Amino acid sequence: MSGNYFVQPIGQISVEELAQRLKTDTPHLQLLDVREPQEVEIASIEGFVNLPLSKHDKWAQQIHENLDPHVETLVLCHHGIRSAHMCQWLISQGFTEVKNIVGGIDAYSQNIDRSIPQY
Repeated sequence: MSGNYFVQPIGQISVEELAQRLKTDTPHLQLLDVREPQEVEIASIEGFVNLPLSKHDKWAQQIHENLDPHVETLVLCHHGIRSAHMCQWLISQGFTEVKNIVGGIDAYSQNIDRSIPQY
């Protein structure tokens, strides 16, 4: 993923708010998980589409075909770093409602659903 875009403020969402939104708003959300497939096998949240950041060159060209840039998009990774990079890139591609999930799946596992394994 190239860094030739300006850093802009990223919206954030807590895992507590995510849990609430998953109960009520799932049809109105785009849910992206940017972790590696082997990480998703260990721990995942239902409804998230896996677009590994490391495979950016494989899926980047189709991003507007596969996702609506005007639908709220929530981005997940392990702790929130890779998802923040993805949020920045999505914003640079014209996505208007992007939020980083603070603390990632690790925080979700600790605070919301302890049945999700930690790694």
